[in-house]
Amino acid sequence: MAAMKRHVLYIVRLKRYLSSYLGTILILVSLIGSSVRAEVGRPRGVAISKSSFYKPGDTFTCLDNSAVLPYSQVNDDYCDCKDGTDEPGTSACPNGFFHCTNAGHKPMYIPSSRVGDSICDCCDGTDEYSGEVICDNTCKELGRAAKEERERKKQLLGEGYEIRKQYCEQGKTAKEEKRSRLEQLQYDKVQSETIRNDMEALKNQAEIPEKEAKDKHQQAWEAEKASRQANREIDQITSAFKELDKNGDQFMSKEELQLHPEMDIDNNTVVSDTEAKEHLEDNDQVDFDTFKDKVWPNIKDIYRSPEPVAEEPPEGSTVEPEESPPVDPEMEADNDKDLDEEDDDDEEDDRKDERGEEGSPPAQEEEKMPDYDEETKKLIEDAALARANFDEADKRFRDTEKELNDINSFLNMDLGPDEVFYPLKDQCYEFTDREYIYKLCPFDQASQRPKSGGTETNLGRWGHWAGPENNKYENMKFEKGLNCWNGPDRSVLVTLHCGTNNEIVSVAEPNRCEYTFNFNTPAVCIDTTPEEPHDEHDEL
Repeated sequence: MAAMKRHVLYIVRLKRYLSSYLGTILILVSLIGSSVRAEVGRPRGVAISKSSFYKPGDTFTCLDNSAVLPYSQVNDDYCDCKDGTDEPGTSACPNGFFHCTNAGHKPMYIPSSRVGDSICDCCDGTDEYSGEVICDNTCKELGRAAKEERERKKQLLGEGYEIRKQYCEQGKTAKEEKRSRLEQLQYDKVQSETIRNDMEALKNQAEIPEKEAKDKHQQAWEAEKASRQANREIDQITSAFKELDKNGDQFMSKEELQLHPEMDIDNNTVVSDTEAKEHLEDNDQVDFDTFKDKVWPNIKDIYRSPEPVAEEPPEGSTVEPEESPPVDPEMEADNDKDLDEEDDDDEEDDRKDERGEEGSPPAQEEEKMPDYDEETKKLIEDAALARANFDEADKRFRDTEKELNDINSFLNMDLGPDEVFYPLKDQCYEFTDREYIYKLCPFDQASQRPKSGGTETNLGRWGHWAGPENNKYENMKFEKGLNCWNGPDRSVLVTLHCGTNNEIVSVAEPNRCEYTFNFNTPAVCIDTTPEEPHDEHDEL
């Protein structure tokens, strides 16, 4: 029994102790709560960072010190301060601002004119305090969406930065390889230039006897052709003299020349004595030598040999005419007319054939130069081999020189910090809008072409980095594109943004012939977490 009483007494004392302890805790909580409420107590529309300027008391001093007012005039819907700071929670002051606490999201300021305008501007609805409009508190949803967006950007930056590191490695490796290649090419250039010069000397040496032998062969052939031509001309003169000398007395007289109507000078169809003597250099007759030297040069362009006489069929032979089908008289007349015209044309062609084109002697079949002798062929073969060797050596030297120049140009190219923009070089990206297909080739050029097809228009060639002073690699400038009619040359300003893919995301033309491209690339993703908003959270 005594033990039970002691146990009960212990329980009663424990309850009293706990009750006293809990009471003390409640008093402390109450005091703390009162203290907090005193610290955060401030007029509507005031940020917690400025609550110290709005301590309840007898007076309130405008924040611009333009006036001292009774504290009761704060938020009395009448603007007393020039800076509007006495009305942070009403729309009385046109230059005032209302602070949205927006607990769970970002705090913000809005112009005082939006307070009580029946439009919910603050996500917590505090700008519509009158109750005439019920504003849902959407701060938590907006805060959650903002957080997700920050996480997305953080992830994007992280992924882009990993790709950026790969870009840097690729760029640095490429330039290091080019530098190594440059040393080898400088050595190769010296060697190939020496070989080319040696081959050129051998070529020049081999071409001298080749040219001499070919010139000698050509001169011999020209002499042979001249001899043949002279013989043909003598034959022609002899044939003409023989034909003109009708009586065969070895003289050609003026009477014999008058038998050729083509010798008529005044076109009266009669060759007079005067005309004949004019052709004969005022002689009545000439021998062959005089004819060859003096007369023939005057008449060779107009002389025509007589038409050959058709052979008579042998006596006793008969040639039966072919029967022709009946012909319509009108068609026969037309055919006769066509035949007459053709005969005239044929006759003129025959005269041309006899005299040659434009009165020249009949054209001779083009004669082919005989082959070179074996010694000349060997010289030509040796020279051709020397030329081939030189061409090969010269090509090797020029290829080496070109590669050397290309590498030097590449090494001098500004590809950004750590050569991060190297993967964009020699690449092109396209963007299509309603009318055009735009193409961007970094470090080369930008262009556009109609979607429906047509000529590509040059919008500008690579110029320089054009970003702000603290980050010049933020913008690319392409300039000196195709000139706009009565306007400037086309140009493009490319703004680079962080992204996991290289792509054009938008194109605009804010000014005539001045284009702007927005381009996403991992090359500008930096290793940093998106900064949290700096706005004070006054939800307490």
